Amino acid sequence: MRELTYAQAINEGIREELRRNPKMVILGEDVGKYGGVFGVTRGLYDEFGGARVRDCPLNEAAIVGFAVGLAIAGRPTMAELEFMDFATFAMDPIVNQAAKLRYFWGGQVQVPLVIRMPIAAQLGFGTQHSQSLEAWFMHVPGLKLAMPATPYDAKGLIKTAIRDANPVVFVETISLYSTKGDVPAEDYLLPFGQAEVKRAGKDVTVVALGAMVPKALKAADELAQEGLEIEVIDPKTLAPLDVDSIVESVKKTGRLVVAHLAHKVGGVGAEIAQQVSELAFNYLDAPVKRVAAASVPVAASQPLEAALYPGTSEIVAACLSFRR
Repeated sequence: MRELTYAQAINEGIREELRRNPKMVILGEDVGKYGGVFGVTRGLYDEFGGARVRDCPLNEAAIVGFAVGLAIAGRPTMAELEFMDFATFAMDPIVNQAAKLRYFWGGQVQVPLVIRMPIAAQLGFGTQHSQSLEAWFMHVPGLKLAMPATPYDAKGLIKTAIRDANPVVFVETISLYSTKGDVPAEDYLLPFGQAEVKRAGKDVTVVALGAMVPKALKAADELAQEGLEIEVIDPKTLAPLDVDSIVESVKKTGRLVVAHLAHKVGGVGAEIAQQVSELAFNYLDAPVKRVAAASVPVAASQPLEAALYPGTSEIVAACLSFRR
């Protein structure tokens, strides 16, 4: 099977959907001739033109607001935000409009909208360009939320997101853009709400999000030398969340670690830990461990940033702590 990078896989998925549905449009900053600030929309303007791949003013509220209007008017729309942090400028159209319009109108209105939000964690971009805010959107009923970790998942999930009649927040981690993996050339979709066991094991369950998935798999390799068999689960989507697959794993292992790049307080790890505690408390042999960023602003200083974020060693330490 051929290999694509994570960024190429997303680009191919978008390209295929633009060809499939001539009504689909893309709005964003530098998504046109420039091809996106990180190159993910490269070549789309050349094939589909400026009427469908449209550069917009530097105004996220306007970009998402127009995207909501186009979506409810029957044109599937993708809005690209250059950084997830910039969603703060567009919270009203995302949270108060896109997420609620279908509910307002009793299902008579559809909102086929995808909002792509790249996370720039661990790249030295500083306090206002590095935040992982996925927990904010998981909290909002009416929004779907995808967070792929591999090129294969990225293509399959972006195509599913584009075809959905509901608004989808699509979270990409920029550090994954250059990673490579097998991606089929043919058309395929991946379902939302279906987690994947990336590695089977019997001693500890590690649920990892986004860029923490490859770190969790590396930790599992290291822990195998210690005689521990780690089961690594990638939820792929956080809304809907496949908590049943996580619970089934915990029933087998009795121990759970949740790893993500977002701040620990109020993060997705806390939600997953609580749901597992409610559904599988009697199967837990120890309290759930969270591996997450410290709850302080992200520094631009590389040494400070390195101290803020967790990695493979923190996952290893969390798993080994169950032996004490």
